[in-house]
Amino acid sequence: MTLEGKRIGFGITASHCTYDKVFPQLERLMKEKADVVPIVTYTVRTTDTKFGKAADHIEKIESITGKKVITTMPEAEPLGPANPLDCMVIAPLTGNSLSKLANGLTDSPVLMAAKATMRNQSPVVLGISTNDALGLNGVNLMRLMASKFIYFIPYGQDDPFKKPNSLVANMDYLSATVEKALDYQQIQPVIIPYEHENMLE
Repeated sequence: MTLEGKRIGFGITASHCTYDKVFPQLERLMKEKADVVPIVTYTVRTTDTKFGKAADHIEKIESITGKKVITTMPEAEPLGPANPLDCMVIAPLTGNSLSKLANGLTDSPVLMAAKATMRNQSPVVLGISTNDALGLNGVNLMRLMASKFIYFIPYGQDDPFKKPNSLVANMDYLSATVEKALDYQQIQPVIIPYEHENMLE
């Protein structure tokens, strides 16, 4: 399947350390001639970190997509029946936003866009980046994995010895996951290994 002409919402939440993996995938969607609609959470819009200034992130996203970033709930709400998406991507998806999505909470533009997309029975693709996916947030992860219209970018333990509860999506699979999700299929395998030192040595 080609992504040319597909209207894809691209939601970004506040896993700032993952942006260097996500922005190239945003560029890839543009090269594949997708119609990308960028959306960010309030934290992304307002928070400066050691990984960069909020204003610079917004500027980069707008430069890549050629569109003004959606930053408010009223701007995101029309992505339901009035101005629907073919697919909604959230990458990176923090543990905080993951838990809210799994429990039906909608308190950010990104979650509003995801809710609107599921309301239309269209696919939502998630690229997780959370330190507690195998901890307290595990129940929320499994709830979403069992949910209709939800699809996951393949993920694995990024640092199993220092951060054993952490799971991060391999963003290189973002485009392929979207292609499968548009056919309502989960790309496989969804749980993948990350390279690390031999634990038996």
